[in-house]
Amino acid sequence: MEEGKSVGAVARELDLTASAVRVWVMRARAERTKGKSGGLTTVEREELARLRKEVRQLRLERDVLKKAAAFFAKENA
Repeated sequence: MEEGKSVGAVARELDLTASAVRVWVMRARAERTKGKSGGLTTVEREELARLRKEVRQLRLERDVLKKAAAFFAKENA
């Protein structure tokens, strides 16, 4: 994006929504400052997605184990 142009002007030039351009600018700024600008870098976003997926999987496994424990506790009671 050229310096001095507004997000709206760039969005109109590229036939995009202003919000999409804002996200790109925010991500580029985060990459350039290595996350110090408050945004997440690409690596951080990828890690966050991986960790969220892992948490979902671990919660699923925990819930299965809880149900199995309850089942076997009933069987042995």
